[in-house]
Amino acid sequence: MVGEKEKVFLVVIDYELTRGWQIDEVAREMEELVLACYGDVVETLICRLEKPTAAYFLGKGKVQELAALCAQLEVDTMVFSHDLKGSQQRNLEEILKVKTIDRTQLILDIFVRHATSQEGKMQVELAQLEYLLPRLVGKGIALSRLGGGIGTLGPGETKLEVDRRRIGERIAKLKKNLKELSFSRATKRKKRHDLSLPLISLVGYTNAGKSTLLNRLTGAEQLVRDGLFTTLDSLSRQCVLPNRQKVILSDTVGFMHNLPHNLIEAFKATLEEVVFADMLLLVLDVSDVHFRNRHNAVLEVLKELGADQKLIITVLNKIDLIDDRAWLSELKSICQHPVAISAGTGEQVEELLRTIQRLLGEFVTEVDVTLPISRMDLVHRAYSEGQVSAVKYYNEAIYLRASVPSKTASFYYNGQISKPEES
Repeated sequence: MVGEKEKVFLVVIDYELTRGWQIDEVAREMEELVLACYGDVVETLICRLEKPTAAYFLGKGKVQELAALCAQLEVDTMVFSHDLKGSQQRNLEEILKVKTIDRTQLILDIFVRHATSQEGKMQVELAQLEYLLPRLVGKGIALSRLGGGIGTLGPGETKLEVDRRRIGERIAKLKKNLKELSFSRATKRKKRHDLSLPLISLVGYTNAGKSTLLNRLTGAEQLVRDGLFTTLDSLSRQCVLPNRQKVILSDTVGFMHNLPHNLIEAFKATLEEVVFADMLLLVLDVSDVHFRNRHNAVLEVLKELGADQKLIITVLNKIDLIDDRAWLSELKSICQHPVAISAGTGEQVEELLRTIQRLLGEFVTEVDVTLPISRMDLVHRAYSEGQVSAVKYYNEAIYLRASVPSKTASFYYNGQISKPEES
C-alpha cells in the first residue's frame, strides 16, 4: 500500500541540455519521473546556469534561497534534473536540510519499483551499486538514508556498515550471475533461431505503447500502465502474419534521452534482443508534442547498441488521440517504412501486419519439392513455420509446395527426390 505522497521540490537546470530539447520539455519529463515514484511536485524552479560550482553545482546564494523555499513549502525531497557528485549532494543537504537526489537516482528508483524478474532485479541492483560506489565517503549520507522514500530504495539489504570492498565484491558477483543468465538467454535465442522464425523487437521511448502493441499483435497479457518504465523485463511471444507466416515479437525496456550509461550497461543482456533482431518496430507516441525529440533519442540509443542500421518499421502510434491527422503524411515522408496505427483501439494494425509481411519477404522462400515419405518432419515444419499451398501424398513420396523461412529452404531441397508418376 502506497502511503502519503512525498512533497517534491523540482529544480530544473538549464545547462548543457541535450541538443534540441527545450527546458519546458525537460521540466515536464522530470515531473513525469517524480510522478512515477509516487511523488507530488509542489514547486518547479528553472535555474539557468553558465557554469556549475564544485561545491553545490549551483551558486551558494541560490542554494540558500532554495533552503528558505524548502522550509516555507515544507517539502520532503529536493530533486535536481542534473546528476550531482557525491560531495555536491552532501553539501546541498547540509544547507537545504532535506533529502536531495538527482535525475539518475530518480530513474533508478523507478526501476527498483518495477523490476519483477530475478534478472531485472539483479540488473537494477548492479546499476544502483555502480552509481553508489564512487559516492561513498566513509559512512556517507547516501548509505545512511537507504530504506524509505523517493530515491532511497536501496539495493537489497545494504546497511550503513557496507564499505567499498564489500560493494565491489557484490558488483563482481552480480556481473557473474548476469553473465550466466546471458548464456541462458543465448540458449533460448538459439532455439528460436533453430525454429527459423524471424525475430522482431519492439523499441521506443518509454510509455510509447510498446506493451500495448505486443498485447494487440500476440494476445499476450503483458502489464500495461500509463507511466514511465513500466516494462523492464524482455518478453517474447509468437505472432502470425496474414499469410500465416509466424514471427517472434520481443518487447524491451523503454528508452529515454540521456539514459544513465550504467543503466544501459546493466541492461545490455536484455537489450541483446534488439541487437540480434531481424527487424525493429520503432514505436512513436505521435500524440506527444515532443515526439520528434523522443524519436531522435531512441535512434541515439540504437546507435550506441550498434542496431541503428537494421530494417526498421516506424510505428506512428496513438493516432486515436489526434484530432487532425493531415500532418501525418508529412511525417511519413521522413520516417523509415512508416505505418500510422492505434495499438489501443486496433485501428490500422492489420496494415502494420501486412507491412511486416511485405518487408520480411526476403526471409521467406517458395519451395516446390518432392520428399521421401519418411520426411513427414519437413511437412510438419512447413505447416508450423510457413504457409503450405499444396501437399499430395504418394506411396513412397510427398509432393509439397510451401513458403518457408529462407533459413530452412535448403533442408527441403537437400532431401528432395524425383517426383513419382501419378497412378
